[in-house]
Amino acid sequence: MKTKIYLIAIASYVLMATACSKGGIIDTDPEPGSVSGPGVETNPPNTSYTPAFAGQTRITAVRTNTAFKGTAISTALTAPWGITTLPDGRLLITQKAGTMRIATTTGTLSAPITGLPAVNANGQGGLLGLCIDPQFSTNRMVYWVFSENVAGGNLTSVAKGKLAQNELTIENATVIYRAGPAYNGTLHYGGRILFDRTGNLIVSTGERSDLATRPLAQSVTAGLGKVIRINTSGQPATANPTFSTSGALPELYSIGHRNPQGLALHPVTGEIWQSEHGPRGGDEINRLQGGRNYGWPTITYGIEYSGAAIGSAIQQQNGLEQPAYYWDPVISPSGMVFYKNNRVPEWQNNLFICSLSATHIARLVIVNNQVTGEERLLASEGQRFRDITQGTDNALYAVTDGGRLYRIDKS
Repeated sequence: MKTKIYLIAIASYVLMATACSKGGIIDTDPEPGSVSGPGVETNPPNTSYTPAFAGQTRITAVRTNTAFKGTAISTALTAPWGITTLPDGRLLITQKAGTMRIATTTGTLSAPITGLPAVNANGQGGLLGLCIDPQFSTNRMVYWVFSENVAGGNLTSVAKGKLAQNELTIENATVIYRAGPAYNGTLHYGGRILFDRTGNLIVSTGERSDLATRPLAQSVTAGLGKVIRINTSGQPATANPTFSTSGALPELYSIGHRNPQGLALHPVTGEIWQSEHGPRGGDEINRLQGGRNYGWPTITYGIEYSGAAIGSAIQQQNGLEQPAYYWDPVISPSGMVFYKNNRVPEWQNNLFICSLSATHIARLVIVNNQVTGEERLLASEGQRFRDITQGTDNALYAVTDGGRLYRIDKS
């Protein structure tokens, strides 16, 4: 009987959460009042691992009460990877093969912006995340992450340049940082970048996936599997945390990451939150603290794609940080943003995370640094959502691997 009741509850929630999809538009008009129930994930986990604390995974489902819609305002992008908002309200977007585009909030696209260093677009590489200078209105500086061919293979690099007045090229593009060592592979570049409140750049790098490089996520003498903090010249930021091991790279902010593809600043605290791809299970959301070790590959809530255990198959160890939240099975979390307005009241200070393999945008309600609710948005679109930003109009804008640009706002 309990099983039947549980399944009925699941079915009821799925029916309520399913939105109509027609012509690229999702339109929801829920009944008044809060709706909650079991977690949004109904598939079994890959492991029987026990969470470190209540609410660390499969939190209660919540639903947006305010009517909203998501509209595909363009379908003409080519493998977009990063999106950020310009001061005038338009959107600057990277395309994996090595160009940028500017989009209006109605979906009109500029010609491709060229002049960037060559990228290695094989596999998961290419032109990746981007951000603009806080003083962009006067200096027009853009910063981006890309996979670069170098002697010995390729690596995650950071570059900067000035968007020309005609918006057709990036002028004086310069590589300011390279996360070594180089490796001849095509996976796990990380690739997000943003400015923190101190005016420094925060950059995520992957550990390049293979067993040969995986242990470097734990090495403080390598730039792989890290979150780094540098200034706009590419030098280590002042007041970076200190790691005790001799020879530790001074640009390191946190270590022990797998493939971190999301970074966002909490709108109240200014703290850095991060999303990270796990293996088979164990996708993570982390609240980053400088100088901390986030565990990969020593601890994880996932297993190898083959089904084998990873390392000693442990999920907790002294000195290693726990994720604030994790998914099993995975959703493949990528770009993310905190919503910083009350235009949709329920969304204020919520974290919105793009999901690739699970094809939706996850909304996490966070209270006192703990996830208290989860919702899946735009799931019926069947798109691999890659990155998301909040516009100056307080709508959310998201890009998908399939070339779509979505506007998500109160209807």
